[in-house]
Amino acid sequence: MLEKIIEPKKQISKEQQIFSNKRLWQLIYPILVEQILILLVGIADTLIVSYAGESAVSGVSLVNQINNIFIIVFMSLASGGAVIVSQYIGRNELDKGKLSSGQLIMISFVISIIIGAILLVSREILLRFLFGKTEVDVMEASITYLTITVLSFPALAVHQACSAIFRSMAKTKITMYVSFLMNVINLSGNMIGVFLLKAGVKGVAIPSLISRCVAAFIMLVACFYRKNIIFVKFKYIFHFNKEIIKRILHIAIPNAIEGGLLEAAKVVLNSIVALFGTSQIAANGVSQNLFNMSSLFSSVMGPVFITVIGQCVGAKDYEAADYYMKKLLKISYTGAISWNITFYGIILLVIKLYDLTEETVKLILIMCLIHNFFSILFHPCTFTLASGLRAAGDVKFTLYSGIFSTVVVRVLSAFILGIWLNMGVIGVTFSMVIDWSVRFTVNLLRYKSGKWKTFEVI
Repeated sequence: MLEKIIEPKKQISKEQQIFSNKRLWQLIYPILVEQILILLVGIADTLIVSYAGESAVSGVSLVNQINNIFIIVFMSLASGGAVIVSQYIGRNELDKGKLSSGQLIMISFVISIIIGAILLVSREILLRFLFGKTEVDVMEASITYLTITVLSFPALAVHQACSAIFRSMAKTKITMYVSFLMNVINLSGNMIGVFLLKAGVKGVAIPSLISRCVAAFIMLVACFYRKNIIFVKFKYIFHFNKEIIKRILHIAIPNAIEGGLLEAAKVVLNSIVALFGTSQIAANGVSQNLFNMSSLFSSVMGPVFITVIGQCVGAKDYEAADYYMKKLLKISYTGAISWNITFYGIILLVIKLYDLTEETVKLILIMCLIHNFFSILFHPCTFTLASGLRAAGDVKFTLYSGIFSTVVVRVLSAFILGIWLNMGVIGVTFSMVIDWSVRFTVNLLRYKSGKWKTFEVI
């Protein structure tokens, strides 16, 4: 039954179907498990941090706003590399795929070192500029947490790069296992640091550093395994190939800009929500965490689109790329419907665990209902289809449409609905939906136009 639902009407030959349903599932489920694990551990992590004291919680929260921006940079670099490696695999130019993998690891490491050095030198100035009015103990906690987590940036960047290489080969089980180990180390380390050693914010930051270093080391060693169709040699890492790096950055830079602006827009939206009073601020804070869980399946499908469409486009088989665009989109919608309906039922139970006022609970349930309903309608075309367009090299279109929709449409709608029409946090939630609807429309029109088939990436 499910196979009939996800199959496009227009079929292609069996030789062109390089990803069977079984192989697609083997690609999808480890990423799904990995993302669920990360979110669940993140919730547990936040709970443990709360026992380190209010200063630690505040410091970690403030610094994570900064860290998230650079995490997006590393993820964007990894995605750019994944597109290039996937296309070389599809074209069966494995030597260039291997070289691209080594170059991805190299530039990820170098860029992370540069970013880390700048942050370490300017950390006090930066934090006082951004959060200068915070209390002294919160500022001290922020400086300590930023210092230690920045030291983990090179490991985080290398881990992201190596994971992207394996996803390009459609080998996602290893990334799932290593992610599981990394999160276990981090979670258990936090428990030891906070409860046993009473180390405060250091007890939270050091386990993150250790877990990222362990994960990076394992993934890096795995990348040298010669039985993989794409493996890395030291000469590929310590060799500077201007052309390959240019191709990776051509994909990565627009991704990083778009992701960074989305984070910046969230800061602006949070400042708008801050005008609406304590109850609405609390409802927004809880809802944002629940939104992340609700959007999980669509987030998982992004890397799948990059791997599958990247290999098809690399092979110059645009008929297969079109077939898999439709098929993966159908899988995204099927998963989004099932996940969002199921998770909303879970939300009704989970929300009872929070010590919140009746008004706040009511707002959360309304916001989540709006989010989940429109997520089913718009999210797959808004985000997963965009990943497919990027995998084909259509990066400028997704960048410009993303900037317009996020910076102009979402923020402006939030002002109009939230403040002028006095809809409060519900208005801000609808501004997100309007943003999605715009992206949904332009992405779908772009896909149907076929212009994504005209780009040369490699």
